Amino acid sequence: MHSSHFGAFTAAPGDDGLEVRPYAGDADPSPLLGNLDVAATGRARVDRPYVRRGWLEDGPGPDPRRGRDEFVPMDWQDVVPLLARELRRVYATHGPAAVFGGSYGWGSAGRFHHAQSQVHRFLGSLGGYTGSVETYSLGAGRILLQHVVGSDAPVSAPTTWPVLAEHTELFVCFGGMPPKNGSVNSGGVTRHRTAGALREARRRGARFVLVSPIRDDLAGELDAEWLPVVPATDTALMLALAYVLERDGLADGEFLRRYCVGYDRVRAYLVGEEDGVAKSPAWAAQVCGVPAEEIERLAHRMAGHRTLVTATWSLQRARYGEQPVWMGLALAAMLGQLGVPGGGFGHGYGALAGVGNGRVPGPLPTLPRGRNPVGAPIPVARVADALLHPGEPYEFDGERRTYPDLRLVYWCGGNPFHHHQDLTRLRRAFARPETVVVHDPFWTASARHADVVLPSTITLERDDIGAAREDDLVVAMHRTLPRYGEARDDYEIFAALAGELGVADAFTEGRTTEQWLRHLFDRWRRSADRPEDFDAFWSAGEIALRAEPPRHVLFERFRADPDAHPLRTPSGRIELWSSTVAGFGYDDCPGHPVWLEPEEWLGAPAAARYPLHLVANNPATRLHSQLDHGGYSAASKVRGREPVRMHPDDAAARGLRDGDVVRVFNDRGACLAGLVCSTALRRGVVQLSTGAWYDPDADGVCVHGNPNVLTRDVGTSRLAQGCTGQHALVQVERYPGDPPPVTAYDPPPGAASGT
Repeated sequence: MHSSHFGAFTAAPGDDGLEVRPYAGDADPSPLLGNLDVAATGRARVDRPYVRRGWLEDGPGPDPRRGRDEFVPMDWQDVVPLLARELRRVYATHGPAAVFGGSYGWGSAGRFHHAQSQVHRFLGSLGGYTGSVETYSLGAGRILLQHVVGSDAPVSAPTTWPVLAEHTELFVCFGGMPPKNGSVNSGGVTRHRTAGALREARRRGARFVLVSPIRDDLAGELDAEWLPVVPATDTALMLALAYVLERDGLADGEFLRRYCVGYDRVRAYLVGEEDGVAKSPAWAAQVCGVPAEEIERLAHRMAGHRTLVTATWSLQRARYGEQPVWMGLALAAMLGQLGVPGGGFGHGYGALAGVGNGRVPGPLPTLPRGRNPVGAPIPVARVADALLHPGEPYEFDGERRTYPDLRLVYWCGGNPFHHHQDLTRLRRAFARPETVVVHDPFWTASARHADVVLPSTITLERDDIGAAREDDLVVAMHRTLPRYGEARDDYEIFAALAGELGVADAFTEGRTTEQWLRHLFDRWRRSADRPEDFDAFWSAGEIALRAEPPRHVLFERFRADPDAHPLRTPSGRIELWSSTVAGFGYDDCPGHPVWLEPEEWLGAPAAARYPLHLVANNPATRLHSQLDHGGYSAASKVRGREPVRMHPDDAAARGLRDGDVVRVFNDRGACLAGLVCSTALRRGVVQLSTGAWYDPDADGVCVHGNPNVLTRDVGTSRLAQGCTGQHALVQVERYPGDPPPVTAYDPPPGAASGT
């Protein structure tokens, strides 16, 4: 048995490649398991250590040749001391703050071979590193919620699916609950429950309203009413719904008085006392494109039913992304249903398979990261700013900080050339450090932009323990495949470096991989009071933690007695107006939710040149950029390129048709994609998912279809500095002549070609 972020499975080499079977207990397994077919092949694999020629010959230093240079193969016995000398030099000359410990937590569902924990533990043993905080997925939402409700409970502990399936009468889904996102979960998922819970609610009679420019952001079987909102205007629609509740006496005044602070300020803004503009349905209709009468009708439906207001993570992954989260919670507060079964607010239903499953109490068998004495981590979405602007000040969550002077980047278990925005700018940023080190199984764009590339194993080539806080099982992840080429586990790589640098005991504590697995399991078993020993667990393949998700209601205790169970806010209440946030003085995130017009949307002046609004959402055929060359992902490509969807009317106006290779472009860059015409999009909107491996030509055009050559690298606001990669304004035209070949999966010059 094995585990992955998109499901548990069994696998074995067969005559036709890897034979994969979903976990028998999963009634709704993810189709993403169909990408594992490439795991048994050498396509795109890094077969041995490599060093970039320019770095090897000229020494460390800023270098614009990164991403364009050839590589030199190396032996492990040579590359380990070479890299150790460079680490020793940087730490001695510039100090630990000059080392950026880059990683992202999606490398493996295994808790020991968790790349982020491994690299942070290693760098901590050397004296520390500059780290990062928050995520590209949820950078704005979590920071904002800490101020409004004192925690990230609407994300980490929302009302669970059994309660919603039984009690919710009306789901109002801002951004939907995309079925594709419900396939994955950080740390693994053994039973996919989201789709089944929603079907159960619909069979009981619950109704759904989808607020999104994309109709399939909610499963078609739910028969949702679709409000095709103009992208990036959800806050305006929420404000108009709140206006109707206030105007028509439908707001729950008692709830607002007892459980909230600041509604008087929100009300003044709604009715226009603050700025002279009433946030009426007529006003909102001009902004968001939803007719005023539909807004009126929806507000009354929400007040007359047990209503759940949901906001996807995609809403806050945009300029001023804090606002729809804050306003969505305010709207739920005005309905007075926070803390009751089936009502209230949720942030992220459908974002991950685990959201709504409830959390398993207690610790998990995870690798300790150790201590990092270097403070002031940077927001993860601001890594290019940090590399490009060392020593410059920036603001973050009420603090004025300074970007460190990063000289060495050590990236393990992530692909910033997938997650980050404005990839042309990121290439300039990656040219600045003196050294870039990447562990990667594949020749991703991040590996191509490194100086030292160390081949790491994939999850099927190692033993591990799979576990997630929202899942039902602890999984024994048995090694299935032999290692490819000279690939090594990250732990082995770091242990060798630690030995070379004299910190082996601090990093390994004298344990082999098997000894670590036993140690982590035994420590977890004792803390969780479990009877199983490691050998029994390893033989059985799994340990059941629970039979069903718990029945939990968000804010239930707070609603029962707000004095006995106050929130961790300054007032102990829900802060619809936050004196703390207001005190920061941010014009891009004031003290209560507001409509702030983004620089790029269909109502902006820039739309005259770029009249299409790009939605760069998560892909349906892979997890982020992982295994983009796998069978399921490859089958979705159009002429070998990522599909871009467009309304047929928009295509016809440009003389385009299904299957055309098109150029999608704006002032930041351009990419080629394969056109798919679809009425599931609002007119004026195009949708191009992230995750196609970045494949720039000599002019910087991504010939494979990565939308992050088009997205803007700027923070959500000075409060959260979150990622804004969901939206961009673009134009689309047919690509003339024969398009260039896609070479994203081919090794760079000097590297061996896999089989």
